Amino acid sequence: MTEDNPSTALVHDWLTGMRGGEKVLEAFAARFPAAPIYTLFHFPGSVSRAIESHPVRTSFLQRAPGLKRHYRRYLPLFPKAIESFDMSGFDLVISSSHCVAKGVIPGPDTYHLCYSHTPMRYAWDQEHAYFPKRTGPAARLRGLILARLRIWDAASAGRVDHFVANSNFVAQRIERYYGRESEVLHPPVDTDFFTPGEGAEGEYCLMVAALAPYKRVDLGIAACERLGLELRVVGDGPDRERLARQGGGRARLLGRVDDETLRSLYRGARCFLQPGVEDFGISSVEALACGCPVVALGRGGVLDIVSDGEHGVLYGEENAPEALTAAIDKSGKIGFNQLNLNQRAAEFAIARFEERLQSMLSSRLRNSIGSQGGEIQS
Repeated sequence: MTEDNPSTALVHDWLTGMRGGEKVLEAFAARFPAAPIYTLFHFPGSVSRAIESHPVRTSFLQRAPGLKRHYRRYLPLFPKAIESFDMSGFDLVISSSHCVAKGVIPGPDTYHLCYSHTPMRYAWDQEHAYFPKRTGPAARLRGLILARLRIWDAASAGRVDHFVANSNFVAQRIERYYGRESEVLHPPVDTDFFTPGEGAEGEYCLMVAALAPYKRVDLGIAACERLGLELRVVGDGPDRERLARQGGGRARLLGRVDDETLRSLYRGARCFLQPGVEDFGISSVEALACGCPVVALGRGGVLDIVSDGEHGVLYGEENAPEALTAAIDKSGKIGFNQLNLNQRAAEFAIARFEERLQSMLSSRLRNSIGSQGGEIQS
């Protein structure tokens, strides 16, 4: 093995769409253009060409009945599926993990770096948000499954040589649930593409989020109804029908949109809303890059991004629509400077991510190779 040319494999939970985790995977794929990508299952055409240009190797779950519509039902099999991959032939394994990818079993001489988007939310601190129904046989069975999953998740953390967290918030969660220290490397954002426009500020608020309970799109809808403002929501997910019923006449659920449309929405929005606790929040950086201020709950990864009153407005009451309403109203009275917002976003540019990643890998691989008595190329 050499520092500059290790035999490398990339591991990612699943490939079903382009979200924040997949954008990080894209950066890893660019750094290691020959690396195969191991994943539980892959829906061809659902992710970028840059990812799908790599050999994609899936687990036995790829053949599971009804996978495309009901893959979440196979959660109890995820640990076994990720452990089925043979990593013994690789010098370096990089796992991009928000569920079970970090539990892959490395070979005896394999260095395993895990880029953690979060310890799995539904097994740890957000179980009640994902599964509010707590009674009945199904709830009891689910509780047993999640209890076993937590045991496996904590135990499999020992298979990682070095954890990298996407935010200080996630670093704290890694320490709490795994008892491990981690290094923080913020995700890359395409600040060359997401730039301010020349049009006037719009009268709508914008959210970009999976339609899942912890994203708290319901709070965004309620707050905008109180203010008489239109809310446009980009994203899809299991909560779509419920949110559509709640939405009334002012909320527009746009589903998934292409990058050009998304950029136009950022540029035209009055403000970007983030009422849920995010592990990092790539969309909030994209909004800033387009000159759109962020209104967010002042918890989680957003604290690495937004300074209150400078790049947006942070508020403190998690489950109160009136707190979000007041923050939206306050943001409209602050004259945010688009250039300042864009400059803040530039701190998370792809080039900075690549520089940090290269430095991190060089340092870690040099130490690993040196301990094995191997040769290091300069």
